[in-house]
Amino acid sequence: MQFGDGSDHKVSQSVYLECRARGINHFDTAHTYTKGLAETWLGAFLRDERDEIFVASKVGYVGGADPKNLSVQFDESRSRLRQDVVDLLYLHRFDPHTPIEKTLAWFAEQKDEGRIRHIGLSNFAAWQIAKAHFIGQTLGAKISAVQPMYSLIKRQAEVEILPACTDLGMQCFSYSPLGAGLLTGKYVDQKGEGRLTTNARYAKRYGIEEMHKCAAAL
Repeated sequence: MQFGDGSDHKVSQSVYLECRARGINHFDTAHTYTKGLAETWLGAFLRDERDEIFVASKVGYVGGADPKNLSVQFDESRSRLRQDVVDLLYLHRFDPHTPIEKTLAWFAEQKDEGRIRHIGLSNFAAWQIAKAHFIGQTLGAKISAVQPMYSLIKRQAEVEILPACTDLGMQCFSYSPLGAGLLTGKYVDQKGEGRLTTNARYAKRYGIEEMHKCAAAL
């Protein structure tokens, strides 16, 4: 949840409450989202029903996957979320400059000390997932979940990532399942307003004409 990005506190809380009313209990955020607002607001929203909520967050998108950086970010995330324990913690992206052994040893330590319940990988290629899986097995850092970009208009994960998850026994929790709003219908005839019109990165990612045609045909 990127609370604070285009939605104020009141709107964000109403979204959270609507999700809960519809039975949603898995909330995903990250240290880097909306400069900390996403975690801070989510922590406030769930404080009276923590035992009913599965909380996932991510560290290491900025500053790399060195244990010192991860520790600083994770401490900040737990403080914002008002939680001693996070159910699922992802490494936000692969860091080619830090040995994966060092990173996974840090994750194993957090799990052993009860700060996290499950370990995940986000934005990893299939070969990186496999490498982390086998190294993690030797360090006590079992990879439980993977988070790729995946939707009806972004299906690259079907080629190698999803089969890898099946073979290695990992759960898959996709991000951008609605294509940053494209699959909601709000951008029909490219007239809607939102991240696809205000964020250059998303505009480039989903600005392909064929994607808009596919979305309109659904």
